[in-house]
Amino acid sequence: MNLVEAGRCSRLEANEGGKTMPSINELEVYAQENHVPIMMKTGIEFILELIRNQAYTRILELGTAIGYSAIRMAKLSPQIQIDTLENDPERAQLALVNIAAQQLEPQIHVHALDIARFQTDQQYDLIFVDAAKAQYPRYLEQFRANLADGGVFVFDNLNFHGMVEDPSLTENKGTRQMIKKLRRFREMLMTHPDYLTQFYPEVGDGVAVVSLLRK
Repeated sequence: MNLVEAGRCSRLEANEGGKTMPSINELEVYAQENHVPIMMKTGIEFILELIRNQAYTRILELGTAIGYSAIRMAKLSPQIQIDTLENDPERAQLALVNIAAQQLEPQIHVHALDIARFQTDQQYDLIFVDAAKAQYPRYLEQFRANLADGGVFVFDNLNFHGMVEDPSLTENKGTRQMIKKLRRFREMLMTHPDYLTQFYPEVGDGVAVVSLLRK
């Protein structure tokens, strides 16, 4: 199914007479039916509460997918500005459609490119990482200089459906290699002197909130 067909089936594209506005529930259903990874409900509610409590307004998201998380975050306040990066051009295009339908283009800026190629001097209150799991250590190093004073990284999927704790849940060689890297990353976050990490294994698929003790 191409993007246009998928959009028609799920009401996630602009129609000829204007723009549809898919509900949050419709975005969630679309993601489930089309195997698009988005945050679990407890995970997204956790990050929304963090943004509200800390009054974060500048956000960098690694891994746009269909725009679900960015839309949820932007809807908290018109003051919120989000740069979101997606290396899959079809998903980035669908995210743009969904963001436009919500009239959030002034707040959410989609960058369709390899994350490694993104460069900016912008300082962010929150850097939300939900992209390629094996690349989490690289993302942390790449963007630590972009974290504003008092800001945090948030990493999702650190349980990876329970497989980090119990690798026997998968027999896929590639997945096992990835979860080994996730396990090492978790251990590094908890022991590295540069990071203050709070790990919430019960939230979503395992969420870590990471502050920098020094850049």
